[in-house]
Amino acid sequence: MHRLAVEGMTCNHCVQAVSKALAKVPGVTRVSEVSLERGEAIVEGSAAAEALVAAVAEAGYEARDAG
Repeated sequence: MHRLAVEGMTCNHCVQAVSKALAKVPGVTRVSEVSLERGEAIVEGSAAAEALVAAVAEAGYEARDAG
């Protein structure tokens, strides 16, 4: 499981965009949650944190591994 801190989300459309971007990363088995209120995403699977951060960046948001 990866927990990412995500910055730049301002609405539910942003949440959907981040969710879709994360779901496309090879190795992701499930996007458990993307929370606008907490500014975080929880992803399950074997994907590398760097790949998840890069996918969020490509979607136009900032992310970092939060453990």
